[in-house]
Amino acid sequence: MTVSNRHTSYVLWCSFVVALGGLLFGFDTAVVSGAVEDLRSVFVLNSFELGFTVAVALIGTIFGALIFGKPADWYGRRTMLFVIGLLYLISAIGSGAAWDWYSFVFFRFIGGLGVGGASVLSPMYIAEIAPAKYRGRLVALTQFNIVFGILLAFFSNYIIKVIDIGNVDWRLMFGIEALPAAAFLLLLFAVPQSPRWLISKQRVDEAKSILLKLGSDNDNLDVVVSEISSSLDIKHHSLRERFLQRKYAVPISLAVAIAMFNQLSGINAILYYAPSIFMSAGAGSNAAFLQAVAIGFVNLIFTMLALLVIDFLGRRTLMLVGSIGYIVSLATVATAFFTYSADFTPTGNMIVLISLFVFIAAHAFGQGAVIWVFISEIFPNRVRARGQSLGAFTHWIMAALISWTFPLIAEFSGGIIFAFYTVMMVLQLIWVIFIMPETKGIPLEQIQKKLGVS
Repeated sequence: MTVSNRHTSYVLWCSFVVALGGLLFGFDTAVVSGAVEDLRSVFVLNSFELGFTVAVALIGTIFGALIFGKPADWYGRRTMLFVIGLLYLISAIGSGAAWDWYSFVFFRFIGGLGVGGASVLSPMYIAEIAPAKYRGRLVALTQFNIVFGILLAFFSNYIIKVIDIGNVDWRLMFGIEALPAAAFLLLLFAVPQSPRWLISKQRVDEAKSILLKLGSDNDNLDVVVSEISSSLDIKHHSLRERFLQRKYAVPISLAVAIAMFNQLSGINAILYYAPSIFMSAGAGSNAAFLQAVAIGFVNLIFTMLALLVIDFLGRRTLMLVGSIGYIVSLATVATAFFTYSADFTPTGNMIVLISLFVFIAAHAFGQGAVIWVFISEIFPNRVRARGQSLGAFTHWIMAALISWTFPLIAEFSGGIIFAFYTVMMVLQLIWVIFIMPETKGIPLEQIQKKLGVS
């Protein structure tokens, strides 16, 4: 039962639908960038309060990343994806209709729960249904949709800003997310439960019927089921066994490291505050929003490129290239802010713009494409949900800290904050060179053995 064109089409369809959770993830996290100044004036916020208002969704993602792992083991990946879709829908409608600052913060927190859950479940589900030789590209569909969602948010914000419908334009920016959220919920009815989850629940016949539709890396279906069952090792391990223990130390440390470095690049701060960064570098309001759209296009193009080559070049190669791009671009932005300070010339603005294009390209080709693929691969079947939760939790708690503190530090010195991100990416490059393993083309059950997990 190798993978035929029919199998590939079905796997691709299921992956595409589940990856729509990533599109909502991207849209929800980036849409606030267009409303930053409106939120500041409508709710009369100082820099600290503004940072919290932007970061509250990220605080929600921390909790979402924590709480969706175990229910995904109990009730199934697909079931919990429905819950995530509902959270997105509630958040979109509520944020757009918010009657005061407290209600807005509450509904943005609800959306954050959905984003945190999607960052756990979308890549995990796809990794569990995908044949090894396609797994990198298919899991990277989630990242592609995250990036596409970010671009849609930037473009939607720009159109709404240009139309200028008045004091309610920021409400439309948030409320329009209800449309893709509703589509996601409807399409989820067309995808099956994860066969690996079904086997963990001793529902082997159901798992076999789904594996027949999906295809696998081995002609013998019984061998595939046996390998999955062996990795679960139900006789000696429980799905409820303690996760934080020595035998899982290697995948835990790898997940925490890649997730921390992802945010220590400053990526979420740059995405959330893109128009504000460009305005502080001398761009006008509409030009700043248009430059943010251009950032979104660069992100999409290089994500597509990474998606095409991740299963050929491997995860480490993409991380190496991305790390070097990070270092060069961030160092240049830091230098520009130190040089021009509050008196940006057109030349200074152009240096910042081009450098941030390079930064986004480096992120999209490296960390952005790799993080969710890598975390979804390195944990054994029996603890994958909790491992994915840990990686996502680390990612989002760092994102919240970076995004909350960015306006405070940037107000003092843009150069210092970009210099800090540069140093962190030098450390990431060292980690990739000496520690990060390669996982391309290896079946999930064999990666477990490669990392020494019994």
